[in-house]
Amino acid sequence: MVKKFVTVSLALAALGAGTCAFASQAGTLFVRMPDIPAADGHWDFASWDAAHHRVIVSHGDDVLLVDPDHPAQVRAIGKIAGAHASLALPGGDLVLVTSSHDNSARIIDVESGQQLASIPVADDPDATILSPDGKTAYIMAADGGAVSVVDLAQRSETARIKLRPGLEVPVLYGNQMLAVNNENDSAIDLVNLATNTADGTIALTGCTGPTGLAYAPEQGLALSSCANGVAALVDLTHRKLIKLLPIGQGPDTVIWDSARSRFLVPCGRSGTLAVVALEHGNASVTESIPTENSARTAAMDPATGNVFLPAAQFGPASGSGWPPMVAGTFHLVVLSPSMVVH
Repeated sequence: MVKKFVTVSLALAALGAGTCAFASQAGTLFVRMPDIPAADGHWDFASWDAAHHRVIVSHGDDVLLVDPDHPAQVRAIGKIAGAHASLALPGGDLVLVTSSHDNSARIIDVESGQQLASIPVADDPDATILSPDGKTAYIMAADGGAVSVVDLAQRSETARIKLRPGLEVPVLYGNQMLAVNNENDSAIDLVNLATNTADGTIALTGCTGPTGLAYAPEQGLALSSCANGVAALVDLTHRKLIKLLPIGQGPDTVIWDSARSRFLVPCGRSGTLAVVALEHGNASVTESIPTENSARTAAMDPATGNVFLPAAQFGPASGSGWPPMVAGTFHLVVLSPSMVVH
């Protein structure tokens, strides 16, 4: 996913690192907490490790471990060739990270920082999701147009499900079904995991380049974030697009906040966090919270609702590569929804 970001305008929003409040018309107050600084590096996905109360950030050549309660003790582990997705594995202190430049998935022991396995997978491994029992990883190969099925106990790829190039973020739903955004075809590809076979598509008419995806299981609805400034609300069970909602520009992630019945969509080009409330099957955008330009991915602590968004300041783009990062500016923006406007 990081390769798309080179086209994004990267003027850093003028927001201080101290605590400040952002109120929307709906009256909900997000409090911006102090930023968490870390070593510079290009990034992609962030995820929340509930068992160890920390944020995991795919960070270019390594993986960052960030404990919000001890922000000065950020750790970098692993030697990765283009980190895309990093997830905590259940039942221990291990991290799975996709390494796109060498078509592998790595397993890293957090305590020692040592790599325990490098698993060959399909070309350009990107977004990843774990099975409900945590025994299987499903890895989306963006260029390879396939889903690599990885047995985490055997530490090997056991199946490769052929789809189409352009695979982005997946979700699990229903009875052993997987849905994954296809950025190239502006659609959602469906997979039957009981048979490891492709099982149709859902066209996202009006949505260009879908990337982020999250699923609200109680309602059976998913939200795809699109490159053209909208999000697509989709009924996965009935395989239909319900509506398009205006969000910001440059989204790359969607988070489902089940405790508060809302989707959160970080938008890196516009420097906003779109809040999409979901009530009785009806979705509406209720807030647009200022964040920072470049904050296009995020992780959320479901217990508190705190949102952690990697961001940095960049210089002007030149050529086809990444624009230069301003030295010493990488950090996590931290937003807390703990207060209400009166």
